[in-house]
Amino acid sequence: MPKKSGRNTRGRIISAAWKLFYEQGYENTTVEDIVFESETSKGSFYHYFDGKDALLGTLAYVFDEKYEELMGTMDPSLGAMEKLIYLNHELFAMIDGGISLDLLARLLSTQLLARGEKHLLDRNRLYFRLLRQIISQGQADGQLRRDRTVNEILRTYALWERALLYDWCLSGGEYSLVAYTDGVTPLFLAAYRGGMEEHGEQAPFSSKNISEKRLL
Repeated sequence: MPKKSGRNTRGRIISAAWKLFYEQGYENTTVEDIVFESETSKGSFYHYFDGKDALLGTLAYVFDEKYEELMGTMDPSLGAMEKLIYLNHELFAMIDGGISLDLLARLLSTQLLARGEKHLLDRNRLYFRLLRQIISQGQADGQLRRDRTVNEILRTYALWERALLYDWCLSGGEYSLVAYTDGVTPLFLAAYRGGMEEHGEQAPFSSKNISEKRLL
């Protein structure tokens, strides 16, 4: 029970922090604001975080909270590709309308420079566990191609989503993230549709494709 309480306290602090970061900006948000919003205490805050800057690495936690919520609302009758498209749309809609572009850019840049743990690549995240489950079931049902391992498809899909986020940040948010991904992600996933391997079609970013491009 104490462990569950600890997780709840940490989660409340993180959720409150990102809510305030979006509403009033990172620079204008203080630790006191976060403690008040989360209804915790300074002692609790500093038990989990060294300071406000330490919260920048917790955005992956916010994303996973959204995935946990979506797991309860997603139609179980959807096919694997439809589930991936649904999750992509819902998460990116949340980012587009609830995450500061500046803060997202900060997170991505800190992940590039981080020498230790890279939260976005943590395979223990709910994000990776959920995607692995969907992809595995999709292959078992014949909805996704089987000439690629679950981990290969998972790695490439996660790379695709990160690429979309990086490009959006690089472009300064000049276009709607969710509208763009709604248009291009189905096209990307089409290369992994079940039966494609029977026609000898290669998946994007396959090791063979990459090797051939290096020779050009």
